Amino acid sequence: MTTKKITILPGDGIGVEVTGAAMQVMRAAGEQFGVEFETEEFLVGGASIDEYGVPIRDDVLDACQGSDAVFLGAVGGPKWDGVAKDKRPEKALLRLRKDLGLFTNLRPVKAYAPLLTASTLKTEIVENIDILVVRELTGGIYFGQPRLTEPVDGGERAVDTMEYQTSEIERIARVAFDAALRRRNKVTSVDKANILATSQLWRKTVSRLAEAQPDLTVEHMLVDNCAMQLVRYPKQFDVILTENMFGDILSDEAAMLTGSLGLLPSASLGDGTAMYEPVHGSAPDIAGQDIANPLAAIASVALMFRYSFRMEDAAGNIEAAIDGVLQDGFRTSDLRQNGEMTLGTAEMGTKIVERLQATTVKQDRGE
Repeated sequence: MTTKKITILPGDGIGVEVTGAAMQVMRAAGEQFGVEFETEEFLVGGASIDEYGVPIRDDVLDACQGSDAVFLGAVGGPKWDGVAKDKRPEKALLRLRKDLGLFTNLRPVKAYAPLLTASTLKTEIVENIDILVVRELTGGIYFGQPRLTEPVDGGERAVDTMEYQTSEIERIARVAFDAALRRRNKVTSVDKANILATSQLWRKTVSRLAEAQPDLTVEHMLVDNCAMQLVRYPKQFDVILTENMFGDILSDEAAMLTGSLGLLPSASLGDGTAMYEPVHGSAPDIAGQDIANPLAAIASVALMFRYSFRMEDAAGNIEAAIDGVLQDGFRTSDLRQNGEMTLGTAEMGTKIVERLQATTVKQDRGE
């Protein structure tokens, strides 16, 4: 048996519920493939503010850095809107990304065949979509300085700074190029080069690196056009490469192609410990009701097996179990249509585990 140390950060709202279901699936997959998990759980986000007065403590960051992987549920909610801006729940997420050096965010967007009619777009538009959004995660306007709000002329003036250096663009572009070479050999680099100086540097740098990639098709697209093309003809995309803010917005839009934001997983990678989290937020309006969709969290566990543990078979089995449960007609409330069986958060996690265990039985029988 191999032992992996996992730091678990359930966070706020439905983060707690979907994390519970995801960890259930993680342990089941571990049993299937000979992996034991040593876990530590900590408060972050609003839960940490309530208990300790800060969104994340230094000892939590130390634990994350000493782990084989970090799993995060979700942070934030209107309860903490009045907290000082330097102590808001989201600061925990930004500090995790910065301190762990997580400069790459991978967000795969795939259409599950049983859910094609759940999308608000026509079936022929969304079927067979398979997009990987590669988002730069530690630069851009979220981290640029100066950042300030100050009084001016009887009102206020706010400043956020968008900044990128050549080296930051180069390293994320190489990630996107490597990913595309293992997929369909196409990269769409998204920017706003007709307006922004940072985007002009982005396009110049990506174009230069693309010259050394004869096997790749590398195209450039303005972010507003990309937003339109995602709903017009999403199958044109293979790998979308973009900066921090554009990636945040476009990946949420892409998630809705699949029918629900509750379906999109993510992996945040860098030079050290990787972090895995569902893309959806904390959804405090449905927290504690056992109705949240845990599939994005469970699919994030599949990414953990794929990228941190290099166990492709385990990742594939989890993804196949998700697809199998959906094929059987089981849905959470956000996905339910006429005649389908609605499951709660915990029960959906149990169904995925049962599907995994059934796969183990078939393997033992040689089927």
